[in-house]
Amino acid sequence: MKFGIVVNEGPYQHQASDSAYLFAKAAIEKGHEVWRVFFYHDGVNNASKLTEPPQDDRNIVTRWAKLAEEHKIDLVVCVAAALRRGIKEENLAQGFRISGLGQLVEAGIKCDRLVTFGD
Repeated sequence: MKFGIVVNEGPYQHQASDSAYLFAKAAIEKGHEVWRVFFYHDGVNNASKLTEPPQDDRNIVTRWAKLAEEHKIDLVVCVAAALRRGIKEENLAQGFRISGLGQLVEAGIKCDRLVTFGD
């Protein structure tokens, strides 16, 4: 099965990003494909390279980037939501890209399931 994932919440104020990441990882381990993760609303904060969690905490941004690199997952950040929150190309962590809502629509069309995490 081919999955698209939408993350609507930031990395450290809500469980949505952790849940989405664990879902993606479990789906891949079961032989499914995660084709695209679309970061929307406050979820765009998952893509900021300016995030510096304490050494004893998980680095959510790095986890997403590593998973995407290992499994060829497209990590898309909504341009309008990103700009509202001060995130531009130069602030993006490696592995993420900025694009529009058309990428979310495309994921809904091309994937068997589109799973949303967060409000």
